[in-house]
Amino acid sequence: MPTSTSIGTEKLSGADDARTYSPGAEEKVYPTQKISIVLEALAREGIAAGRALTGVGLSVQDVADPTMRVSLTQVITCCRNAIRLSSDPMFGYRTGLQFHMSTYGMYGFAMLSSMDFRQTMRFAERYHPLAAPLVDMAFAEEDGLAVWTLVPKPHPQMDASLSRQVVEMYFGIHTSLHRDVMGSEFAPSELRVTLEAPSDPAAYVGVLGAPVRFRQPRNQLLFDARWLDHRPSLGNALTYTAVLEVCDRFVDELQRRAGVVGSVRHLLLTNLMRNLSLRDVARELGMSVRTLRRRLAEQGASYRQLTDELRRDLAINYLRETAMTVEDIAYALGFSDAANFRQAFRRWTSATPQQYRTASVKGPEAIGFVRSEGRQT
Repeated sequence: MPTSTSIGTEKLSGADDARTYSPGAEEKVYPTQKISIVLEALAREGIAAGRALTGVGLSVQDVADPTMRVSLTQVITCCRNAIRLSSDPMFGYRTGLQFHMSTYGMYGFAMLSSMDFRQTMRFAERYHPLAAPLVDMAFAEEDGLAVWTLVPKPHPQMDASLSRQVVEMYFGIHTSLHRDVMGSEFAPSELRVTLEAPSDPAAYVGVLGAPVRFRQPRNQLLFDARWLDHRPSLGNALTYTAVLEVCDRFVDELQRRAGVVGSVRHLLLTNLMRNLSLRDVARELGMSVRTLRRRLAEQGASYRQLTDELRRDLAINYLRETAMTVEDIAYALGFSDAANFRQAFRRWTSATPQQYRTASVKGPEAIGFVRSEGRQT
């Protein structure tokens, strides 16, 4: 029978485009919310935050800093500390219940703004990478049931005890978030776990508040699919569309920070006026040109695309926020002359630099062009 140690290698099929690239476990790209909530849960047991942050590489002040970014390994290390420090056998589940839509910023706001609950489920599945995910998750409807399937992320520290805590935490998170959007009456109809049954299954089930089936092939939270037919009380089409665009930008930024894409962007940003070649960047990163091309392609990127995007974003910023001349901007971005910069800028935005600067003040309708800011053309 499967156990909690065997589920970390399974992959789920959620969103399938380049936006779902998963950063490496050591890449510091996520906010600190999960760590913060674990610390608050331990504090209710009288456990000092400093003990919970042992080996995490963060101070209490760091955790409270909204600009701080952490890696999955740091979140996982904090969760392992919680297993060691907490005397609550259901710490993971009870901690999960402390998560709310407000915890997740724009990601949570978008789910609250969704116009129907099936749309909410699809959104949560697709944009889950924004939430420092400790699991891969997928949603489906089967025989009148709505089913969330949860697979803890593969990680060297993901042993049986941590896998159990992560699954229980996500049962709590899902229950709490569904109550936020569907109403306080929401409850799972059944929970399925790969775990062996504990010595006192009745007590375990009593805490989770739903029937639990042990030694199952997958970890799953199930609820009556009729919940999905209800109308969200806070749904707003205009708000949802606007916030969805913000979440798209967040995912784009996550992609930019992560992996070899993030390393290349950093090198380009700090060496713009040197006009680095692909070979130069490969040498700086200690890999062959062929390997660099392959690893960029794995993230849905190319060297030309990254160079263009970085130059475009900086050019837009200079035009909006400074009085620099077009010639000075061209020089700052590493172009050989202003004419080449103007040609590139028109390719990026369908406008000249001067038209863009005018539109930034008066609005695009003032000069009648459609810009493509934030999109590769």
